[in-house]
Amino acid sequence: MPTLQIKTRQRFFALPLLALLLLELASPARAEIKVEVRGVSDDVRANIMAYLSFERYKNSDDLSTEFVERLQERCEREVRDSMRPFGFYEPTVASEVHKENNDFLVFITVTPGAPVVVEKVAVNVTGPGADDENFTRITHALPIKAGDRLSHSNYEMIKGGLLRAASTYGYLDARMTRNEMRVDPQTRVADIFIDFETGERYRFGETSIEQSAIDEKLVRRFLRYQPNQLFDATELLRTQFALDDSQYFATVEVLPQDRDREQHVVPVDITAEPNRRSRYQFGVGYGTDTEARGTASWENRLVNRHGHRFRTEVKAAALEQSVDARYIVPVGDPATEKFTLQLTGLHERRADTDSRDINFAPSFTHIRGPYFGQYWQRVTYVEVLQTDSEFITSGLQDRQRLLIPGMSFSLVPSKYLGEALFSRALYGEVRGSNKVLGSDSDFLQVRLQAERGFDLAPKWHAFLRGDLGATALSKTSDLAVSQRFFAGGDRSVRGFGRDDLSPVRQTVDSKGNTVLEKTGGKHLLVGSVELVRDLPKNLAIAAFADAGNAFDQFGDPLMYSVGLGLRLRLPVVSVGIDIAQALTTPPGENERPGPRLHLNFSPKL
Repeated sequence: MPTLQIKTRQRFFALPLLALLLLELASPARAEIKVEVRGVSDDVRANIMAYLSFERYKNSDDLSTEFVERLQERCEREVRDSMRPFGFYEPTVASEVHKENNDFLVFITVTPGAPVVVEKVAVNVTGPGADDENFTRITHALPIKAGDRLSHSNYEMIKGGLLRAASTYGYLDARMTRNEMRVDPQTRVADIFIDFETGERYRFGETSIEQSAIDEKLVRRFLRYQPNQLFDATELLRTQFALDDSQYFATVEVLPQDRDREQHVVPVDITAEPNRRSRYQFGVGYGTDTEARGTASWENRLVNRHGHRFRTEVKAAALEQSVDARYIVPVGDPATEKFTLQLTGLHERRADTDSRDINFAPSFTHIRGPYFGQYWQRVTYVEVLQTDSEFITSGLQDRQRLLIPGMSFSLVPSKYLGEALFSRALYGEVRGSNKVLGSDSDFLQVRLQAERGFDLAPKWHAFLRGDLGATALSKTSDLAVSQRFFAGGDRSVRGFGRDDLSPVRQTVDSKGNTVLEKTGGKHLLVGSVELVRDLPKNLAIAAFADAGNAFDQFGDPLMYSVGLGLRLRLPVVSVGIDIAQALTTPPGENERPGPRLHLNFSPKL
């Protein structure tokens, strides 16, 4: 009986659902309005569509013939109104409506006619800020001038630009004393008059801070402005970003308060809530160079109220495993400058070599500049390194203890806040070791890297990359394997495997066979040229050519490759999948490698 009762209930509920489904299938398809506008440019057409009642009601539930006729009666007036912002005040408009099956097809033909032309443009900025470049930059490059077709949006752009500049750069009493656009449709001419009074420029007042995470003195070192400095709202935003990126706080608000009209100052309030002290991160991935890889890290974001941090990270991949611990102390400008104590253990397989390194490296990071109009991140460091290396084929081993002082410079944006840089626009490093310092070998090494993107046309881009390394020492065998250069791979000469390009030497393997062994080189030279064509949906295709090698003597032959790739544009970087073909045979190989797949990341173009 219970089973029979359940089935009866199921049938009871199923019958109405079945009836509703049959009614839906039997009912006629919903009518739609399809509109086609002819005779105008794309930007004008888009504005016409935004004005049309046809477009607003195209999916209405009740599209009767009478209703569509009423919409058509509005059509001419709506088209005329929509074209005035583009300077067309007397267009000729014709419309037709056809019914096809259950839909209404609307054809609108527009003859724009002669446009209204601007005869006079007078934009006058007066007051204490009249000569401020934030205003002259607008008045010296007006988006509309005498002889142009009238554009309402360009007229509004001038007014909006002046008002935004005033509010951003502290002219908080600025006002538009005249903003007038005179249009004579009969003569088809227009005159534009804008008078703008700047008033006095305000300055930053005192800053009050409410937070409990770190010392207030440290918070004030994050500020991108100082009391009595000329007001600039972008510096408040940069302060917000700097405090957010510090990771000391869960929430931060940097807000200007009511201005003092007598003293012409703007006080600022900063409120922040402390962040969680610990952060754990785990990640897995795959790269054609590293193969499968995993990462685990723990960070104590606030060791004490002085803003000290501690971070440890473990990485594991097929060819590389590492453990890294860093103790970080903010110095100077805490957003960009720091003192770091770093201890690293690294096991790495590179070509025919295997290295195990223990490295302790204190370092100072500073921002310097402007030099030659540019700002640079300078890192000064000393590495205390013990490196144990083995040549896998021959079995030869080498152990060295090195003391390596060094310094690097990286080009950074003018208002850099310490964020991660996904490319090295320009990077230089010099480092070396000497037996006088207690090292087991003497060498001096220089490295230069550069990346640059260019826009060639609206959908065409070029990307250039170069990498140069040079080492001064008596012979390569004195140089620890971990300090040698290798080439090939995703970020080097594509078409060759990671670290596959290297000088070779003849040796005997464990079976007594004479073989060639890749040893790494004193010098490195790599260059890449890439041409990129944009596609819809944040995609792009690329064609590229790479050249380079690692070698012991400049003048040794370079290896070459070409290929094609697909790019996916993300907000900050481009993810690329490349197919590359080597054009040359590397030393120690009997034949040229076949096509090779590469997965890479590069700066967004």
